[in-house]
Amino acid sequence: MSVMNGGSLTWLGHAAFRIDTEGGKTILIDPFLKNNPACPPALQSPARCDLILVTHAHGDHLGDTIPLAVRTGAHVVAIVELVQWLATKGVTNATGMNKGGTYSFGEIAVTMVHALHSSSIADGRHALYGGEAAGFVVRLENGFRVYHAGDTCVFSDMALIGELYQPDLALLPIGDHYTMSPREAAKAVRLLGVQHVVPMHMGTFPVLTGTAGQLRELLADSPEVTVHDLQPGESLR
Repeated sequence: MSVMNGGSLTWLGHAAFRIDTEGGKTILIDPFLKNNPACPPALQSPARCDLILVTHAHGDHLGDTIPLAVRTGAHVVAIVELVQWLATKGVTNATGMNKGGTYSFGEIAVTMVHALHSSSIADGRHALYGGEAAGFVVRLENGFRVYHAGDTCVFSDMALIGELYQPDLALLPIGDHYTMSPREAAKAVRLLGVQHVVPMHMGTFPVLTGTAGQLRELLADSPEVTVHDLQPGESLR
């Protein structure tokens, strides 16, 4: 079964994903790679990247954004306060935005949406304000729409995200403790109205105990929903 309508999505472990679009672009979302114990070594140093999306400033999401952006020349999109800080670290090819806005990268449209989570920048011994946490709805060149929820609990306005942006695929955290558990993620699936889900932010560290199997069981009464239990390095096409 083809899900991505011509592109592919690869889980890099934790909340990190690579999207290879039908139009030949490579997008990295929350590129926590080199210090990510779940990321396969062969995928920790991407040869190229066109666009980097960062949901919030925590180190397990901001990850390798700075060296990747400097090395590849990729354009970075994040909330405005985080982009202002990135500029002080040499990342100048970047766009700061805020929730509700849409940024066009060629034929790709990136909409920043709400998330409920904390966000701070670890800068030496100081924790700096990193703007609010967010999610993204990415509309690819072929019209396929991917919703990356970032780190969040479930919230009722996910129904608005479903209504307004109609994502075809949702990438949802299920690990518990720092984000939703499978129970809350199952509710998020119903609020969003999506039929394809890739669980994330699970298993990377012992505290993240939620599993894709638990989410699948909780959605057993929704046979139209497919939970894609990817392993790090595996792709959905």
